[in-house]
Amino acid sequence: MFSKLLLATDGSDHSHRAADKAIELAKLTGHSCIEIVYVVDVNKSKSDVLQYGDSSSVLKIREKMLSVFRDKFKKVGIFSKITILHGLPAETMIQYANENSFDCFILGSRGRSKVQTMILGKVSHKVMKHVNIPVLLVK
Repeated sequence: MFSKLLLATDGSDHSHRAADKAIELAKLTGHSCIEIVYVVDVNKSKSDVLQYGDSSSVLKIREKMLSVFRDKFKKVGIFSKITILHGLPAETMIQYANENSFDCFILGSRGRSKVQTMILGKVSHKVMKHVNIPVLLVK
């Protein structure tokens, strides 16, 4: 049923709740794989370097954040894979989800951005409208 899952993450609390739901869904089949996708926002990547130092520091911060998710899945015996993409978050995730064979796309309802803290996050809303597979949106 749902054996190939796509989890979008930005490290936020909403992402962690989405990861917990992904675990619940993955356990239903017993042989699921969760692909963790993180999109480096091309509009923010320069400001990240300015805020955190050189690009290797930014890379280490991202790797640490993503390893928390990978370790969470490993702890419960679920295989996972990390994919880092570059582009505009919503558009990049939509394209990736639509071009690959996933059974379900799981994401949190809001990201970290203050602009996205409305009822439904800007990225979440776009994904819900344009992804061609079932989407589980987690509050």
